Amino acid sequence: MEHALSPTTLTELRRPRPYPAVSVLTPTHRKEPYRAQDQVRLRNVVAEAKRQLEADPSVTRERRAEVERQLDQALAEVDLTHAEDGLAIFAAPGEHQVWSLTRTVPERVVLSDTFLTRNLVSAHAAERPFWVLSVSADRVTLWNGSPDRVTEARIAGFPLTRRVENFDAERRERVGNVPSTFNDEDTRHFLRDADLALREVMRDDPRPVYLTGAPEALSVLDEIGSVTKEAPRVPHGGLAHGAAVSVWQAVLPQVIDQDRRNTDAVARELESARGRKAFAAGVDEVWRSAREGRIRLLAVEENYRVTVRGEEGDHLIPAESGDLDAREDIVDEIVEQCLETGAEVRFVPDGTLGDAQGIAGVLRY
Repeated sequence: MEHALSPTTLTELRRPRPYPAVSVLTPTHRKEPYRAQDQVRLRNVVAEAKRQLEADPSVTRERRAEVERQLDQALAEVDLTHAEDGLAIFAAPGEHQVWSLTRTVPERVVLSDTFLTRNLVSAHAAERPFWVLSVSADRVTLWNGSPDRVTEARIAGFPLTRRVENFDAERRERVGNVPSTFNDEDTRHFLRDADLALREVMRDDPRPVYLTGAPEALSVLDEIGSVTKEAPRVPHGGLAHGAAVSVWQAVLPQVIDQDRRNTDAVARELESARGRKAFAAGVDEVWRSAREGRIRLLAVEENYRVTVRGEEGDHLIPAESGDLDAREDIVDEIVEQCLETGAEVRFVPDGTLGDAQGIAGVLRY
């Protein structure tokens, strides 16, 4: 199952497909006893997708059989032992994808000429992804980070390694005998190559970056780095050769501190916008402003969800979850609309926005 959504991947997901492009969404659970229910629910929603394909007179028998085959392959790839809060299956002629989401989604099936990506986009924004670059004299590892884990990213040539004769980088990092190693021109060139490789990654998928390594290695990156120059430092050697859990434990305090500072900065921006009458609050007002492309910064509390049925004048019509024609992902629609118009989207802890009722925005005009 896929977890990491880059801008390049999102662009590919959004391109038109031959009809029908089928999107299947369902909520999932991280713990028992709900996982057994999730399996039944998933099979049922895939069966519903097949029923809609069969009932659609514009879908030929051959095309229906092909898409059903893709749905079956996707279903076989789902591993609910690693389930998070939602699941998205995309299937079209000749392709399928399975995405695990850290944000709950409504159960639904959509047949169109594009995949339904807004829940994926919202989950990605809420996840606040980041990169961790772990450096040593003979290995540089890139980690894909999220609020609850890091995993090794094998992209852009990472991990970078080099052979050093009669050299035990890990031992020398442990005993602190590294200054001469990192002053070596070959080592500096190796770390410069790592910085350039990270620049390539950041061009396609820009995120915050955290650096780990021996203090001397981090000092070299201070001198020669480009994209790494402003990154928060975690002076911890050995992680370039380490396990994901060790990297996660090392960077977690920095990540928590950065999230707190980001939340404080958002609160200050919203307060400033309120004072100069460039402020929108509440789902009705934010929804209108998002459609008009007026939002520059959108703030959403992490667990804020609203179900609506439609619109009446300037107001969204409230609905109960599960109602016929209910739009259970209106907040995700707002998030995607804001991102498409170039707004910055920040998810903040519940209660942060006070009387703004869970969602607020700084307006461009």
